[in-house]
Amino acid sequence: MIGKLFLCATPIGNLDDITLRVLDTLKTVDLIAAEDTRHSIKLLNHFDIKVPMTSYHEFNKIEKAKILVDKMLHGTNIALITDAGTPGISDPGEEIVRQAYDAGIEVTSLPGPAACITALTMSGLPTRRFAFEAFLPTDKKERAMIQQELAEETRTIILYEAPHRLQKTLQELFEILGNRNITLCKELTKRHENAFRTTLEKAISYYEINEPKGEYVLIIQGKSHQEIIQEQQAQWNDISIEEHLQIYLEKNMSKKDAMKAVAKDRGISKRDVYQALL
Repeated sequence: MIGKLFLCATPIGNLDDITLRVLDTLKTVDLIAAEDTRHSIKLLNHFDIKVPMTSYHEFNKIEKAKILVDKMLHGTNIALITDAGTPGISDPGEEIVRQAYDAGIEVTSLPGPAACITALTMSGLPTRRFAFEAFLPTDKKERAMIQQELAEETRTIILYEAPHRLQKTLQELFEILGNRNITLCKELTKRHENAFRTTLEKAISYYEINEPKGEYVLIIQGKSHQEIIQEQQAQWNDISIEEHLQIYLEKNMSKKDAMKAVAKDRGISKRDVYQALL
């Protein structure tokens, strides 16, 4: 009989956030694959879980996933846990999930804490649409490319950042995105949990005086539709209304329809267009 892979969400700070289902699963599987066994042993000891552990992390994820998949094919039930939160979110979990499916192994995810969702819901920024980017790449070219994409993102943006890189990241975001609203969350679910609602510009000034401490989740306001409209209108400022009108007339539009199109492009009234042409 083939084993099964259980993705078990573990607390991101407060141990009381673990679910009864996760506890039951961790106690009954044959093996627990952990991102850092030295870290996870504290969790298992706290809940008196005696199941053996093995390491599964970023640096062994491909070869170790093959070994674990082979074990499951021979009947071993395995629970995957990360250092904190839900496996597969900004960690190597996705690799073993892919290999498990390729091998015909059943995979199930036991829901629970995730820092990105916890921070989003307490950010005070729009939650209906969001883009999760996790940690920005360290490679300069790739990092710049991602940041340029984020500059046009209309959804709420979620990033992770370490304290020693926070000030640099905030400065880069301010230069590329402009002065967006941002909520910086840290110590989530812990005693000193904090959600700092501010702007990118003010955040930069704040952390020049106050040293960043702890891991951060950055929730950043997306580009507004009003900004997009203003940028679209501004692109016509380099040519006159007469030249603008001529573009549409050359497309065989009637003068009336061309004037309507010019007014719409520029965000002005048809009367303004008419007066300019006079």
